[in-house]
Amino acid sequence: MIHLLKIKTTALILVPTRELATQIHSTLNKVTTSYKINSAVLIGGEPMPKQFMQLKKNPKVIIGTPGRIIDHLNRGSLKIDRIGITVLDEMDRMLDMGMKEQLEEINKFLPEKRQVLMFSATMPKHIIAVSQKYLNNPIRITVGATNKAAAEIKQESMHVSDKEKFSELTKQLGNREGSVIIFVKTKRSADQLAKMLKYENHKAEAIHGDLSQRQRERVILSFRKSNHRIMVATDVAARGLDIPHTQHVINYDLPMCPEDYLHRIGRTGRAGATGHALSFISPDDVIRWRAIDRLVNKGETTPRSEFRSDKNNRKRSFGKRVGGEGKKFNSFDNNRKKTFDGNSYGNKRKKVS
Repeated sequence: MIHLLKIKTTALILVPTRELATQIHSTLNKVTTSYKINSAVLIGGEPMPKQFMQLKKNPKVIIGTPGRIIDHLNRGSLKIDRIGITVLDEMDRMLDMGMKEQLEEINKFLPEKRQVLMFSATMPKHIIAVSQKYLNNPIRITVGATNKAAAEIKQESMHVSDKEKFSELTKQLGNREGSVIIFVKTKRSADQLAKMLKYENHKAEAIHGDLSQRQRERVILSFRKSNHRIMVATDVAARGLDIPHTQHVINYDLPMCPEDYLHRIGRTGRAGATGHALSFISPDDVIRWRAIDRLVNKGETTPRSEFRSDKNNRKRSFGKRVGGEGKKFNSFDNNRKKTFDGNSYGNKRKKVS
């Protein structure tokens, strides 16, 4: 692609998150220094005037999130009718985040004759169906195994009630060394959990979509420099972040989509290093965990429509709500076998007043 940009071709790279956009921009600057190829980053959370200045320099490459790209198109500050290359990066994630209509709107402004590159970590049927709108007689290239976690990541799960979650989390943090990313479902949960961990004398910060770009960058930089050991995150941090020293990922809340499980735990075990991933399974998580199990062990995907709360399908094996005992880990391995390591946790009964 770079050799094409040396001529008159321009490129538009669409990504799901601000973090991924800035990471691509940083990498692109490193590999194109000798080619004098300038680029612009158009993302939410940053002032428009700054982005207007970037566009006035006629960048060869435009990297942006769909929402902000549409803002510029509607303002007339961005013209993409002569774009030669369109890149749809992490297409599965963009669709999961509800960006389908935005992508279709952007597509109306693009010329018919152009090269389109689509990248997706997973390729379920609905991704293939949508891709037909953007790709013409595509050549599909598969790199490495799909729907599988890196072999260097040790995956563990733990059955735990909602009431026991936090106490078990603090216990696990005390038994583990190194940096930890904890994933939760909502922005509010991220803030609350980080606050609770600080109260327990843990160095923790939260990152989610309600933070400004500057605030998010501050949290990431602080975590990268090991100024705080724990980062509590929503799925905004599940992709695009490359922090090699992350040794543990804890799914405090299971993701809504099985593929997101792989992206979450992929934040550890980077560049061949050993990583650890622990998932808490509450009684309401049975269906989601089964879907994750099928994806990791058999490569089977489950339509998003099949996910629902499992309050009426709780299994007795999850134990008692308070003072449950003998909750055991089970782990995935890459030979599609489930193994039990025999370690039990939480055996001490709590006194209930």
